Amino acid sequence: MNALTAVGLIPHRERALSHSLAQTAAAWFLERDVEVRVPRDEAEAAGLAHLACDAEKFVPGLDLVISLGGDGTMLYTVQLVYPDPVPILGVNAGQLGYLTALEPDELEPALPRLLAGDFSVSERMMLEVALTTAGGVRCEYALNETVLEKREAGHLVRFDLSINGSAFTTYAADGVIVATATGSTAYSFSARGPIVSPALRCLVLTPISPHMLFDRSLVLAATEELDFVVTGSREVIATMDGRRVAQLAVGDRVTCRAADEPLRLAQLRPRDFHQILKAKFALPDR
Repeated sequence: MNALTAVGLIPHRERALSHSLAQTAAAWFLERDVEVRVPRDEAEAAGLAHLACDAEKFVPGLDLVISLGGDGTMLYTVQLVYPDPVPILGVNAGQLGYLTALEPDELEPALPRLLAGDFSVSERMMLEVALTTAGGVRCEYALNETVLEKREAGHLVRFDLSINGSAFTTYAADGVIVATATGSTAYSFSARGPIVSPALRCLVLTPISPHMLFDRSLVLAATEELDFVVTGSREVIATMDGRRVAQLAVGDRVTCRAADEPLRLAQLRPRDFHQILKAKFALPDR
């Protein structure tokens, strides 16, 4: 990577630690004539209003975006940045931090390396979801997962599923999750889905509390396509990476596939997924 000329900062809006880290990084880069941008809402919350930038002008021309929060802040950052090929560096000012590369006390010592462009970039598969409703067709993107689930407690929802254009089965469940390998440690894992190395490009389909004999997760190739049609009489809520994106009615369709463009994550050292998993779950040594 070449030396940085423009950096974006996205701190968590409500965490004092995120604000402090953003202020430190902003001052350091500005002293070295690097342009610094912060989305307007986050800038005002973090005391960086002088660096505020409207969302549509935030990404173009940036060399790096630094996310300062937990995994939720990282997912929010992804929505702002993707599909632009700008790498994202996560600093864990939250709890789990599966997606982050640095701990808070590692940021300031890392700034000279970041300035010099001395970091590597890894790629993660993104999920592309086409939502077909009475209002038309629109596409959304997610790093972790899309979830189709019931709106009302105590009731099932039903979907007809086709894989690669061929009918597969009808799901009767509280909902279904379609996750990437990256998202396999998120909601899908809570629904007893498998943990998948993020090095793999795949789709993981996991039903939520299914009321049917076939209750297993499916791991599918990134070249395969899942097509869900709402068949029950009850409305379905579609969420992506925790964001509600649609309310679905009978006959509405949701098509999931691997996106063409990957997400780019910056890192200063190799990340061993298995050791991260071990640390987050406090697995003992043998």
